[in-house]
Amino acid sequence: MFDGKSFQQEVDERTNLTGTNKFEMLLFRLGRAPDSDVAELFGINVFKVREIIAMPEVTAIAGSLPHMLGVVNIRGLVLPVIDLPAVVGCSPRTGLNIMLVTEFAQTAQAFAVESVEDIIRLDWNQVLPAESGVAHGMVTSIARLDTNIDSPRLVQVLDVEAILRQMSPGSVNAIEAEQAGATVKMTPGSVILAADDSHVARTMLDQGLTAMGLPFIMTKSGKEAWEKLQSLFKETTAEGKNIMDRVALVLTDLEMPEMDGFTLTRNIKSDNRFSKIPVVIHSSLTGTANEAHVRNVGADAYVAKFDAPELAKALRTALKQPEPT
Repeated sequence: MFDGKSFQQEVDERTNLTGTNKFEMLLFRLGRAPDSDVAELFGINVFKVREIIAMPEVTAIAGSLPHMLGVVNIRGLVLPVIDLPAVVGCSPRTGLNIMLVTEFAQTAQAFAVESVEDIIRLDWNQVLPAESGVAHGMVTSIARLDTNIDSPRLVQVLDVEAILRQMSPGSVNAIEAEQAGATVKMTPGSVILAADDSHVARTMLDQGLTAMGLPFIMTKSGKEAWEKLQSLFKETTAEGKNIMDRVALVLTDLEMPEMDGFTLTRNIKSDNRFSKIPVVIHSSLTGTANEAHVRNVGADAYVAKFDAPELAKALRTALKQPEPT
Protein backbone atom coordinates (compact mmCIF):
# COMPACT_ATOMS: atom_id res chain seq x y z
CA MET A 1 0.00 0.00 0.00
CA PHE A 2 1.22 3.51 -0.83
CA ASP A 3 2.53 5.37 2.21
CA GLY A 4 2.37 9.11 1.45
CA LYS A 5 4.24 10.05 4.62
CA SER A 6 7.09 7.66 3.83
CA PHE A 7 7.38 8.92 0.26
CA GLN A 8 7.31 12.54 1.38
CA GLN A 9 10.08 11.83 3.87
CA GLU A 10 12.21 10.42 1.04
CA VAL A 11 11.52 13.54 -1.05
CA ASP A 12 12.57 15.79 1.82
CA GLU A 13 15.72 13.81 2.67
CA ARG A 14 17.09 13.36 -0.86
CA THR A 15 17.56 16.91 -2.09
CA ASN A 16 21.32 17.29 -1.76
CA LEU A 17 22.48 15.88 -5.10
CA THR A 18 22.57 19.08 -7.17
CA GLY A 19 26.01 19.87 -8.47
CA THR A 20 26.96 16.18 -8.84
CA ASN A 21 25.16 15.60 -12.17
CA LYS A 22 22.79 13.34 -10.23
CA PHE A 23 19.15 13.76 -9.27
CA GLU A 24 16.22 11.95 -7.71
CA MET A 25 13.28 10.94 -9.87
CA LEU A 26 9.78 10.05 -8.70
CA LEU A 27 8.40 7.15 -10.75
CA PHE A 28 4.66 6.75 -11.34
CA ARG A 29 2.21 5.12 -13.73
CA LEU A 30 -0.61 6.71 -15.69
CA GLY A 31 -2.23 3.60 -17.19
CA ARG A 32 -2.19 2.03 -20.61
CA ALA A 33 -1.25 3.86 -23.78
CA PRO A 34 -3.53 3.41 -26.82
CA ASP A 35 -3.22 -0.07 -28.42
CA SER A 36 -1.08 -1.29 -25.52
CA ASP A 37 -1.60 -3.46 -22.45
CA VAL A 38 1.51 -2.08 -20.75
CA ALA A 39 1.39 0.68 -18.15
CA GLU A 40 4.60 2.55 -18.91
CA LEU A 41 6.68 4.30 -16.27
CA PHE A 42 6.81 8.09 -16.15
CA GLY A 43 9.03 10.30 -14.05
CA ILE A 44 9.45 13.79 -12.61
CA ASN A 45 12.31 15.36 -10.68
CA VAL A 46 11.57 15.18 -6.94
CA PHE A 47 12.62 18.82 -6.61
CA LYS A 48 9.31 19.67 -8.28
CA VAL A 49 7.27 17.54 -5.85
CA ARG A 50 5.96 19.23 -2.69
CA GLU A 51 3.61 16.52 -1.50
CA ILE A 52 2.20 13.09 -2.43
CA ILE A 53 -1.25 12.27 -1.10
CA ALA A 54 -4.16 9.91 -1.70
CA MET A 55 -6.56 11.43 -4.22
CA PRO A 56 -8.91 13.83 -2.37
CA GLU A 57 -12.31 15.02 -3.48
CA VAL A 58 -12.01 17.48 -6.36
CA THR A 59 -14.39 20.40 -6.93
CA ALA A 60 -15.30 20.73 -10.59
CA ILE A 61 -15.08 24.20 -12.14
CA ALA A 62 -17.46 25.27 -14.91
CA GLY A 63 -15.74 26.10 -18.18
CA SER A 64 -12.46 24.41 -17.27
CA LEU A 65 -9.96 23.52 -19.98
CA PRO A 66 -9.94 19.91 -21.20
CA HIS A 67 -8.11 17.55 -18.80
CA MET A 68 -8.60 19.98 -15.90
CA LEU A 69 -10.47 18.03 -13.21
CA GLY A 70 -11.18 21.04 -11.01
CA VAL A 71 -9.58 22.37 -7.83
CA VAL A 72 -8.70 21.12 -4.36
CA ASN A 73 -8.09 22.96 -1.11
CA ILE A 74 -4.87 21.78 0.54
CA ARG A 75 -4.54 23.47 3.95
CA GLY A 76 -5.91 26.74 2.62
CA LEU A 77 -4.12 26.61 -0.74
CA VAL A 78 -6.51 26.18 -3.68
CA LEU A 79 -4.79 24.23 -6.47
CA PRO A 80 -5.86 23.26 -10.00
CA VAL A 81 -5.90 19.48 -10.51
CA ILE A 82 -4.73 18.17 -13.88
CA ASP A 83 -5.70 14.75 -15.24
CA LEU A 84 -2.17 13.72 -16.19
CA PRO A 85 -3.11 10.41 -17.90
CA ALA A 86 -5.48 12.32 -20.19
CA VAL A 87 -2.80 14.89 -21.01
CA VAL A 88 -0.37 12.23 -22.28
CA GLY A 89 -3.02 9.95 -23.78
CA CYS A 90 -3.16 7.09 -21.24
CA SER A 91 -6.10 5.23 -19.66
CA PRO A 92 -5.79 4.29 -15.97
CA ARG A 93 -6.75 0.71 -15.12
CA THR A 94 -7.70 1.38 -11.51
CA GLY A 95 -8.58 5.07 -11.64
CA LEU A 96 -6.90 8.26 -10.44
CA ASN A 97 -5.67 7.20 -7.01
CA ILE A 98 -2.77 9.52 -6.16
CA MET A 99 -2.28 13.28 -6.34
CA LEU A 100 1.15 14.84 -6.82
CA VAL A 101 1.33 18.40 -5.52
CA THR A 102 4.07 20.10 -7.52
CA GLU A 103 5.79 23.46 -7.68
CA PHE A 104 7.69 24.80 -10.66
CA ALA A 105 7.91 27.95 -12.75
CA GLN A 106 6.73 29.92 -9.69
CA THR A 107 3.38 28.13 -9.66
CA ALA A 108 1.84 25.28 -7.67
CA GLN A 109 -0.51 22.69 -9.13
CA ALA A 110 -1.65 19.10 -8.62
CA PHE A 111 -1.43 16.14 -10.97
CA ALA A 112 -3.76 13.15 -10.69
CA VAL A 113 -1.97 9.85 -11.47
CA GLU A 114 -2.85 6.18 -11.20
CA SER A 115 -0.05 4.99 -8.91
CA VAL A 116 3.34 5.97 -7.51
CA GLU A 117 6.12 3.38 -7.75
CA ASP A 118 9.40 4.55 -6.28
CA ILE A 119 12.01 7.27 -5.91
CA ILE A 120 15.32 6.44 -7.59
CA ARG A 121 18.69 8.12 -7.91
CA LEU A 122 20.04 8.64 -11.42
CA ASP A 123 22.96 10.28 -13.14
CA TRP A 124 21.97 12.72 -15.86
CA ASN A 125 24.10 10.74 -18.34
CA GLN A 126 21.47 7.99 -18.00
CA VAL A 127 18.93 10.39 -19.51
CA LEU A 128 18.73 10.91 -23.27
CA PRO A 129 16.63 13.37 -25.29
CA ALA A 130 13.30 11.96 -26.52
CA GLU A 131 12.11 12.11 -30.08
CA SER A 132 9.51 14.78 -30.76
CA GLY A 133 5.92 13.57 -30.51
CA VAL A 134 6.44 11.12 -27.65
CA ALA A 135 3.35 11.14 -25.38
CA HIS A 136 1.76 13.97 -27.38
CA GLY A 137 4.96 16.02 -27.09
CA MET A 138 4.78 15.99 -23.28
CA VAL A 139 7.95 13.92 -22.77
CA THR A 140 11.31 15.68 -22.91
CA SER A 141 13.65 12.72 -22.37
CA ILE A 142 13.97 8.98 -21.72
CA ALA A 143 15.83 7.70 -18.66
CA ARG A 144 17.57 4.32 -18.58
CA LEU A 145 17.09 2.77 -15.15
CA ASP A 146 19.63 -0.06 -15.46
CA THR A 147 22.62 -1.23 -17.52
CA ASN A 148 20.85 -4.03 -19.40
CA ILE A 149 21.78 -3.17 -22.98
CA ASP A 150 19.42 -5.68 -24.62
CA SER A 151 16.32 -4.85 -22.57
CA PRO A 152 16.81 -1.80 -20.34
CA ARG A 153 14.08 -0.49 -18.05
CA LEU A 154 13.03 2.88 -19.39
CA VAL A 155 11.08 5.79 -17.93
CA GLN A 156 9.58 8.74 -19.79
CA VAL A 157 10.53 12.07 -18.19
CA LEU A 158 7.70 14.56 -18.48
CA ASP A 159 8.21 18.00 -20.00
CA VAL A 160 6.53 20.07 -17.31
CA GLU A 161 6.99 23.29 -19.28
CA ALA A 162 4.97 21.83 -22.15
CA ILE A 163 2.25 20.57 -19.80
CA LEU A 164 2.05 23.93 -18.02
CA ARG A 165 1.72 25.77 -21.30
CA GLN A 166 -1.02 23.44 -22.56
CA MET A 167 -3.04 23.72 -19.36
CA SER A 168 -2.40 27.42 -18.74
CA PRO A 169 -1.21 29.11 -21.95
CA GLY A 170 -0.96 32.55 -20.34
CA SER A 171 1.62 31.33 -17.81
CA VAL A 172 4.36 30.82 -20.41
CA ASN A 173 4.93 34.04 -22.31
CA ALA A 174 7.80 35.07 -24.51
CA ILE A 175 9.59 38.37 -23.96
CA GLU A 176 7.84 40.91 -26.12
CA ALA A 177 9.71 43.84 -27.61
CA GLU A 178 8.13 46.32 -25.19
CA GLN A 179 9.25 44.17 -22.22
CA ALA A 180 12.78 43.77 -23.54
CA GLY A 181 13.37 47.47 -24.01
CA ALA A 182 16.17 48.86 -26.14
CA THR A 183 18.32 46.49 -28.16
CA VAL A 184 21.29 45.16 -26.19
CA LYS A 185 24.66 45.86 -27.77
CA MET A 186 27.29 43.12 -27.82
CA THR A 187 30.69 42.72 -29.41
CA PRO A 188 30.14 42.20 -33.15
CA GLY A 189 30.29 38.47 -33.90
CA SER A 190 29.56 37.40 -30.30
CA VAL A 191 26.54 35.32 -29.28
CA ILE A 192 24.57 34.00 -26.33
CA LEU A 193 25.10 30.23 -25.93
CA ALA A 194 21.78 28.84 -24.64
CA ALA A 195 20.89 25.35 -23.38
CA ASP A 196 17.43 23.94 -22.62
CA ASP A 197 15.94 20.51 -23.28
CA SER A 198 12.31 21.70 -23.36
CA HIS A 199 10.91 22.60 -26.78
CA VAL A 200 8.54 25.10 -25.16
CA ALA A 201 11.37 26.78 -23.25
CA ARG A 202 13.57 26.93 -26.35
CA THR A 203 10.74 28.57 -28.30
CA MET A 204 10.25 31.10 -25.52
CA LEU A 205 13.96 31.85 -25.36
CA ASP A 206 14.22 32.11 -29.14
CA GLN A 207 11.50 34.77 -29.18
CA GLY A 208 12.84 36.56 -26.12
CA LEU A 209 16.46 36.78 -27.22
CA THR A 210 15.34 37.91 -30.66
CA ALA A 211 13.20 40.64 -29.06
CA MET A 212 16.28 41.83 -27.14
CA GLY A 213 18.36 41.87 -30.31
CA LEU A 214 20.70 39.17 -28.94
CA PRO A 215 22.18 36.69 -31.44
CA PHE A 216 22.34 33.18 -30.00
CA ILE A 217 23.24 29.55 -30.50
CA MET A 218 20.61 27.16 -29.09
CA THR A 219 21.50 23.72 -27.73
CA LYS A 220 19.37 20.96 -26.16
CA SER A 221 21.52 19.82 -23.23
CA GLY A 222 24.39 20.83 -20.98
CA LYS A 223 26.62 18.31 -22.75
CA GLU A 224 25.83 19.78 -26.16
CA ALA A 225 26.47 23.30 -24.86
CA TRP A 226 29.77 22.25 -23.25
CA GLU A 227 30.94 20.59 -26.45
CA LYS A 228 29.90 23.62 -28.51
CA LEU A 229 31.78 25.95 -26.16
CA GLN A 230 34.97 23.92 -26.55
CA SER A 231 34.52 23.85 -30.32
CA LEU A 232 34.10 27.64 -30.40
CA PHE A 233 37.23 27.99 -28.26
CA LYS A 234 39.25 26.06 -30.85
CA GLU A 235 37.86 28.23 -33.64
CA THR A 236 38.59 31.54 -31.89
CA THR A 237 42.06 30.42 -30.82
CA ALA A 238 42.89 29.50 -34.41
CA GLU A 239 41.77 32.99 -35.43
CA GLY A 240 43.90 34.60 -32.73
CA LYS A 241 40.85 35.84 -30.81
CA ASN A 242 39.54 35.53 -27.25
CA ILE A 243 36.61 33.20 -26.56
CA MET A 244 34.70 36.09 -24.99
CA ASP A 245 34.79 37.81 -28.37
CA ARG A 246 32.65 34.90 -29.58
CA VAL A 247 30.57 33.87 -26.52
CA ALA A 248 29.27 36.83 -24.50
CA LEU A 249 27.16 34.78 -22.06
CA VAL A 250 25.89 31.27 -21.35
CA LEU A 251 22.16 30.91 -20.55
CA THR A 252 21.28 27.47 -19.21
CA ASP A 253 18.45 25.41 -17.77
CA LEU A 254 19.17 23.15 -14.77
CA GLU A 255 17.36 19.90 -15.65
CA MET A 256 18.80 18.51 -18.87
CA PRO A 257 19.68 15.06 -20.20
CA GLU A 258 23.32 13.92 -20.24
CA MET A 259 24.65 16.93 -18.30
CA ASP A 260 22.66 19.24 -16.02
CA GLY A 261 23.02 23.00 -15.73
CA PHE A 262 24.82 22.81 -12.38
CA THR A 263 27.56 20.65 -13.92
CA LEU A 264 27.77 22.83 -17.04
CA THR A 265 28.15 25.95 -14.89
CA ARG A 266 30.77 24.34 -12.67
CA ASN A 267 32.72 23.17 -15.75
CA ILE A 268 32.71 26.70 -17.17
CA LYS A 269 33.64 28.50 -13.96
CA SER A 270 36.42 26.04 -13.04
CA ASP A 271 38.08 26.21 -16.48
CA ASN A 272 40.51 29.10 -16.97
CA ARG A 273 39.55 29.27 -20.64
CA PHE A 274 35.92 30.09 -19.85
CA SER A 275 35.72 31.26 -16.24
CA LYS A 276 35.12 34.93 -17.14
CA ILE A 277 32.08 34.15 -19.30
CA PRO A 278 28.90 35.16 -17.42
CA VAL A 279 26.47 32.31 -16.73
CA VAL A 280 22.76 32.93 -16.16
CA ILE A 281 20.63 30.00 -14.99
CA HIS A 282 17.02 29.98 -16.17
CA SER A 283 15.06 27.19 -14.50
CA SER A 284 11.66 25.99 -13.34
CA LEU A 285 13.35 24.61 -10.20
CA THR A 286 12.70 27.34 -7.66
CA GLY A 287 13.40 27.69 -3.96
CA THR A 288 16.18 28.85 -1.65
CA ALA A 289 18.00 25.49 -1.75
CA ASN A 290 18.44 25.66 -5.52
CA GLU A 291 19.46 29.33 -5.36
CA ALA A 292 22.15 28.40 -2.84
CA HIS A 293 23.47 25.66 -5.13
CA VAL A 294 23.49 28.14 -8.01
CA ARG A 295 25.72 30.47 -6.00
CA ASN A 296 27.98 27.58 -4.99
CA VAL A 297 28.74 26.61 -8.60
CA GLY A 298 29.53 30.22 -9.49
CA ALA A 299 26.60 31.28 -11.66
CA ASP A 300 26.24 35.03 -12.14
CA ALA A 301 22.42 35.07 -11.94
CA TYR A 302 19.41 32.84 -11.37
CA VAL A 303 16.02 33.53 -12.98
CA ALA A 304 12.90 31.44 -12.46
CA LYS A 305 10.91 30.41 -15.52
CA PHE A 306 9.01 32.11 -17.06
CA ASP A 307 9.47 35.61 -15.73
CA ALA A 308 10.18 37.46 -18.96
CA PRO A 309 11.00 40.92 -17.50
CA GLU A 310 13.31 39.40 -14.86
CA LEU A 311 15.14 37.37 -17.50
CA ALA A 312 15.66 40.49 -19.61
CA LYS A 313 16.94 42.33 -16.53
CA ALA A 314 19.33 39.49 -15.57
CA LEU A 315 20.78 39.29 -19.08
CA ARG A 316 21.34 43.06 -19.20
CA THR A 317 23.06 42.99 -15.81
CA ALA A 318 25.29 40.04 -16.72
CA LEU A 319 26.21 41.73 -20.01
CA LYS A 320 26.85 45.02 -18.18
CA GLN A 321 24.20 46.84 -20.17
CA PRO A 322 22.15 49.70 -18.68
CA GLU A 323 18.47 49.17 -17.99
CA PRO A 324 16.18 50.80 -20.57
CA THR A 325 14.69 54.10 -19.41
